[in-house]
Amino acid sequence: MADPTILAASHMLDVTAGTWLTDRRLVIREDGRIESVLRAEDAAPTNARIVDVPDGWLIPGLVDCHSHLIGDPEDAAIPAIVSSPAHDVLAGVRHARATLAAGFTSVRDVGTFRAFADVVLRDAIEAGATPGPRMQCAGAYVTAPGGGGDITGLPDGTEIPADLQFAVVRTTADVRDRVARLIDGGATLVKVIVTGAVLTRGTTPGAVELGQAMIAAAVDEATRRGVFVAAHAHGAEGIKIAIRAGVRSIEHGSLIDDEGIDLLVRSGTWLVADVYDGDWIAQEGARAGWPAETMAKNELTTEAQRSGFTRAVAAGARIAFGTDSGVYPHGMNAIQFGYQVRLGQTPLAAIRSATTEAARLMGWEDRIGALEPGRYADAVVLPADPLSDVEVLRTPRAVVKSGLRVS
Repeated sequence: MADPTILAASHMLDVTAGTWLTDRRLVIREDGRIESVLRAEDAAPTNARIVDVPDGWLIPGLVDCHSHLIGDPEDAAIPAIVSSPAHDVLAGVRHARATLAAGFTSVRDVGTFRAFADVVLRDAIEAGATPGPRMQCAGAYVTAPGGGGDITGLPDGTEIPADLQFAVVRTTADVRDRVARLIDGGATLVKVIVTGAVLTRGTTPGAVELGQAMIAAAVDEATRRGVFVAAHAHGAEGIKIAIRAGVRSIEHGSLIDDEGIDLLVRSGTWLVADVYDGDWIAQEGARAGWPAETMAKNELTTEAQRSGFTRAVAAGARIAFGTDSGVYPHGMNAIQFGYQVRLGQTPLAAIRSATTEAARLMGWEDRIGALEPGRYADAVVLPADPLSDVEVLRTPRAVVKSGLRVS
């Protein structure tokens, strides 16, 4: 047995209780999980190695529940189908490094146009070949032909590689087949594109693209295999269809109405809303001259999404932190905390959305989300108290994953 490791903290957040504990030492096992949390007066192992991190305010490793690590950052240009699988995965290596350095030790990677590239990246991280966060992977988007997860905007007759349309579906039988094949190929999450998208040309965010029977088929097939379903849904009707079909989370939720919020609360479905993203699209789109169609869709959804988020928080809906990183540059994920606080959450609730609530959404509450025995020693050292100023989450002093300092 290797010697244990100790991570000492003058201030450690008990995120469940919402209180700071002083002078704590985490004893970390060889497998990277926390063996015990010691007080100052408790005897520590004499043979322990010390994790060298600066003094500061220690919180659990953060989770982004809506990330896209694979490929170049998405924009509103005509899709570049000339990229290769190798290019897309290597881009993911850079993005995974930036995400981890920003304090996000776990992510749900909720879809890639190129099937299974996310699985390749996840497996490389797990093998220790490259640094990055823990990943749940969707494998590919389950989407209608010409829908929000398809390749659109190309000249008629353009040949599109099969791996870019792996999970384009037309029937419930197609849905079941693709969900099964995605999971067999290594996906640990299923992503259904229920409505149109902001950045996908020719689609309408409020329009339903997959009906309730198709979503229910995805949920049934995934549930039989122990996997959750996340639903991309901007429009009010699509949100309600997806909740009634039994999805685990609503992604975006931009045009949600009061009935949809009530359904969220009563069903316990999580809302994962990228409430920062619209500002980036507005800024970058104006700079780069994005199409008027895209800019109009962004304007339609941004403030509506923020209003819906505020109403959902007030109603007691379950909120998990998710940013749509990959639309904006990776590593900026923590900018969203300030937005969530301005839109109605307390700093503690915003942090919980990226720790305890994120862990529950993923079904990983035995692994991540809190600095407690049995969970991985994933942690972020901050320069000041984030419960007093949530913006300090944007400038971590150190990041620890599995008891090893990685940044």
